Formats: sequence, C-alpha cells, structure tokens
Amino acid sequence: MSRTPDAVHQVIHEEVAARADALWDVARRLHADPEYAFAEHRAAALLSGELERAGFAVERGVAGMPTAFTARSGRGRPAVALLMEYDALPGLGHACGHNLIAAAGLGAALAVAAALPKASSGTVLAVGTPAEEGGGGKAVEVEAGVFDDVDAALMFHPGVYSWARAPLTAQVQYRVAFHGRAAHPTGNPTEGVDALAGLVELFNVLAVLGRRLPEGSHVQGIVTHGGTATNIVPEYAEGLFGLRAATTAALEELTERLRACADGVALATGTTSRWSGPRCATSTSGTARCSPSGSPRISPGRASSCHHPRPGCTWGRPTSATSARGSPPSTRSSRSRARTAPTTPRSSPRRPPRPGPARC
Repeated sequence: MSRTPDAVHQVIHEEVAARADALWDVARRLHADPEYAFAEHRAAALLSGELERAGFAVERGVAGMPTAFTARSGRGRPAVALLMEYDALPGLGHACGHNLIAAAGLGAALAVAAALPKASSGTVLAVGTPAEEGGGGKAVEVEAGVFDDVDAALMFHPGVYSWARAPLTAQVQYRVAFHGRAAHPTGNPTEGVDALAGLVELFNVLAVLGRRLPEGSHVQGIVTHGGTATNIVPEYAEGLFGLRAATTAALEELTERLRACADGVALATGTTSRWSGPRCATSTSGTARCSPSGSPRISPGRASSCHHPRPGCTWGRPTSATSARGSPPSTRSSRSRARTAPTTPRSSPRRPPRPGPARC
C-alpha cells in the first residue's frame, strides 16, 4: 500500500524529532573541535560512524581524499545524495556554520532512510564533502564519479534569509608570488629588488580594476608572506586572492585580468611573478602530480597555474628564490650576508598549505 506524500513527510518529521537532541550534540561537538581543509579526520570519523551504526554501508577515503566518505542505504533508483560539509575557517572555527550543515545532512539521511519502506526502490546516499573552505572537495568527488549515478543532490546551508534557491557565484583562489633579490635597505639598497613592493603594487592595481568590474565580479586578497626582517629587502612576497563572478565565463575573464595585472607589475618592478592555482591532480596511487604541462613555467612577468584540486599537491609553491634576472646574485663576505642574497638559492619561508576555493 503506497503512502501519500503528506504521510511520508509526517514520518520523516517524527524521525527527525526523535533524533533532534543527538543531532544538536553532533553539531556542538563539531563546533568545539574545528578542523581545516583536508584534515577533518575527527569530524569525518564522527559522522561516518553515526551513519555506520544506523546500518548505512560506509566507504571512507573516497575520491582519493582521506576525510571524504559516502554512506549508502537502500537500493536502486532514484538515488538522492544528501551532502555534509564539516571543515572550519582558519582562525575563526565554524563561523560559516559547517557544523550545522553536517548535522543537518546527517539528520536528513538518517530520517529519510528510516522512513523508506524496506521493499521500496530508492537509495539514500550521504556524502561527506571535505575542504569546502579551501580545496573544493565536491569538485574532486564529481571528477572521481561519486555523483555519476545520483539523480538529485541536496544540502542545507545556514544563513540570515530563507531561500529555496540561493544566488551563487563562480569562485576560485590563486596565490601570486613575487621573487626579488635581498639586500640591506641602507647598506646596499640599489642591489635589492623588493618583492613586497611588487605585491603591494598588485593590490593597488587591483583596487583600480575593481572600480570597473561588472556586477558580481570581485577580487579580495590578503598578504600571506611579506618578508622576514625590516633590515632586509624582501626577496619573496606572496598573496592569496579570491575571485568571484556571476558566471564561469566571467570568472575566466576576471582570472585573465588578474594575470595581466600580475604580469604588468612584475615587469614594472623588476621582479619575477609566479602563480599557483588551487587545482592539482592526484594519481590513483594518491601521489600529487601536476597538469597539464607537468611543471610551471617561471619568467619575469609571466605566470602559470594548475587546474585539478587535490590535497597534498605542492605544485606552484616555489621552494627556492632566485634573483629577478633569473640567476642567483653573488655574495661578498659573511659579514655582508644580510645585505646581499647568497650564492645558492635559499629555501623560501614555510607557508601554510594552499587553500582552494572558499564557498561561504
């Protein structure tokens, strides 16, 4: 005997109500223990464990990501995916409410699975999607085929408005690095090439560009590395830039504008610019690789980017600094080492892992 939609909704309502306290507990536990992109190990274990105890068939480490998982209940079609995000914002914790997204997705999956008649055809697929704030776990899962046999994918996001459909934007992040040459700012300032000056000038150019961007297009940047000491002309500077646009085509156009700005600044300041995009591919063995050209091309005023997001990829992160002219500058003596760059390239300062697209 088939049930009416209202009867099904009532059963689901009762199932959610019965689990409300437990779901709020999950949300609070996630909030109290924030983890960041591709490192949400405790969150993934908590959520997948709850689903496994409820009888879902759980697969962990999907799409080559240790903190991604799927949990399946039922059989056949239609197949509906209910998505869970659970990464936090660095320095802010769960300010974007991903702990609530995870708890809501978990509750929806448990309630719908419990409401489905045992003999009916249909699959509930709970999907753990890591690195929403930096890396784009959903994009990785799409590329890996996680959603190939899914008829609909749904998720909840907290906010200040009630929307059945939210106005969304295409977005991506890029790191732009400038390489110069170290020198003492008073002892031999003419021998220095200020990488930080190049980065600052890029911000200035982008501020001018922003006044004539189309509606929906936006660039926001932060300085992620600006030097090591005030008595050394910075040989390396790096910024992280978030780009948003109303459409994918507009985002691609905005990306090219950012590239042109970085190229022009590098040419004007005598620095070398290097781009690193958020997307790198992982082979089936789980090792990071770069595509499509294999390695970036570095030259004054030019940049390259990689286009397949994966955790662990170090493509685009320079591990040594070179002079603006493309070869290491010479040294004089150990006493003047702080005033000139060393004979061999020095390792760049350690920087945090490169985040990918932020979704909030």
